[in-house]
Amino acid sequence: METIAIILIISFVGLAALHLYWALGGKFGMSAALPEVDGTPVFTPGAAATIAVAFVLTGFALIALVLGFGAGYAAALTPYAVLLGFAVGGVLVLRAVGELKYVGFFKRVKGSKFAMYDSWLFSPFCLLAGGAFLLLAAGRI
Repeated sequence: METIAIILIISFVGLAALHLYWALGGKFGMSAALPEVDGTPVFTPGAAATIAVAFVLTGFALIALVLGFGAGYAAALTPYAVLLGFAVGGVLVLRAVGELKYVGFFKRVKGSKFAMYDSWLFSPFCLLAGGAFLLLAAGRI
């Protein structure tokens, strides 16, 4: 279980760092990160929203930390982490399925750079990470 937690922690800390980079004006990877229609992004998040996402992703990493290594100093947090682990796992699996238009395995808008990355990287990652959170949370019951 520790290995799964470490992989989740590294993944979500890395994603949080990437979002902070974008919030500070970085451009690398941005063209593949937003759904688009006819070359125009469906939405353009501001710096505050991007920083908020970075904090949420850091929270996911902390939940994985408590679920994977919840002994000792974090033992009191474990019951909350279990509930949050199930919630995060469910949200990530739902993200993988998608909202049926722009995002997820069942999206209808295809042909963009985002759609390709979403099909081959983002949605599979969300499905695997969601399953990993569910596994970690179930292992703490």
